[in-house]
Amino acid sequence: MRTALVIGTGLVGTSAALALAGRGVQVHLVDRDPSSAHTAAALGAGTAEAPEGTVDLAVVAVPPAHTASVLATAMRDGVARAYLDVASVKGGPRRELESLGVDLTPYIGTHPMAGKERSGPLAATADLFEGRPWVLTPTRETDTEVLNLALELVALCRAVPVVMDADAHDRAVALVSHTPQLISSMVAARLEEADETAVRLCGQGIRDVTRIAASDPRMWVEILSANPGPVADVLAGVAADLDETVRALRGLQSADEDKRRTGTEGIEDVLRRGNAGRVRVPGKHGAAPAAYEIVAVLISDRPGELAAIFADAGRAGVNIEDVRIEHATGQQAGLVQLMVEPSAAAGLSASLAERGWSIRP
Repeated sequence: MRTALVIGTGLVGTSAALALAGRGVQVHLVDRDPSSAHTAAALGAGTAEAPEGTVDLAVVAVPPAHTASVLATAMRDGVARAYLDVASVKGGPRRELESLGVDLTPYIGTHPMAGKERSGPLAATADLFEGRPWVLTPTRETDTEVLNLALELVALCRAVPVVMDADAHDRAVALVSHTPQLISSMVAARLEEADETAVRLCGQGIRDVTRIAASDPRMWVEILSANPGPVADVLAGVAADLDETVRALRGLQSADEDKRRTGTEGIEDVLRRGNAGRVRVPGKHGAAPAAYEIVAVLISDRPGELAAIFADAGRAGVNIEDVRIEHATGQQAGLVQLMVEPSAAAGLSASLAERGWSIRP
C-alpha cells in the first residue's frame, strides 16, 4: 500500500492515518468539517490536499448512520482500488449498500476494537490500535486483493485481525461494548442528584464502573441507533438479572428465615455467575487471564513518584504486569497497586520496603 484516503478525521480515522503516515504511506485526509482535516494534517496524519489520482485504499471513518452513503459516493466516484469502513456496526451498512445497488467486490467492512472517552482528531494517537482486535467481515463478493489490503492496513496499525460474520459481530459488540456503555451511564446517572457527602466517598470501584460514562452522548446515540436490536436483547437479560437481584435483596430484609435464605442464594448466584464471566475476559495481549498478586504501596502526589517506584521495581528484577492507583480523599497521597506474578510479590515487597517505601497489606 502506497497511498490511502481517509474519509472522516475523528479519533479512529485520524489514528489510522497517523499509523499509516508513520509507516510511509501517503495519506490524504477529507472531512465534512475542513478544519478537522486540517487539524489532523497538522498532527502529521497526512495532507488535506485531494489525491491526484486513484489511491490504493479508502478508509471511511464516519458515524454508522452515514457510512453506507459515504461509501457509495466514494465508490461511484472511483477514488480508490479498495474500500473499507471502520464503523462500530457491520450488518446495517452492508445491507444499505446492497439496497443502493453498489458493487461490493471492492469493499470490506471492518471494525477496530479500540477507542477512548474523548473524540476528535486531537484525541488520536498512532498507537491506538496496537495489540487490539480489528474485526474484518468479508463476504463471498469481497475481492481477494481487497481483503489483502485490509489485512495490510491492520498490520501497519499493529492490530490483530479477527474474521467474523457481520451480524455475529454486531451481536458480539452489543454484549462487550454497547451494553457496558449504557450500564456505565446508568450507574453514573445515580450520582447526578446524589448527596455531596455520598459522592465524596467515591472509591476505585465506582471510578472503574463509570469511566466510560464520560463518553460523548451524541456519538453513542449514533452507534446505538445502528445496533438497537442486539443491545436491547442483552439488556433484557440484564433486566431479568436485576429483577431477580432486587427480589433477593428484599428477601434479605424479611423476618422470615426461608425468605432470607432464598435471598442469600439469589445474591450468591449472581455474584458467582459474575465470577465465572469475569474469568473469560482475555488477559494481557489477548492471552488467557492470569492471576496476579497485588503489592500495595503508599505514595505521595508529587512529580517523579511513579517513575521512582517503577525504577525500584526494575532494580528488584520484577516486571509490573498492571497497575492501579487509588487517590486518597482530601490528601495529597494515593495507594499504588502493583500487580505482579505471585512468585515475585514477597520479594518485591521486601525490596521496596528496604528502599523506604510504605507497603500496605
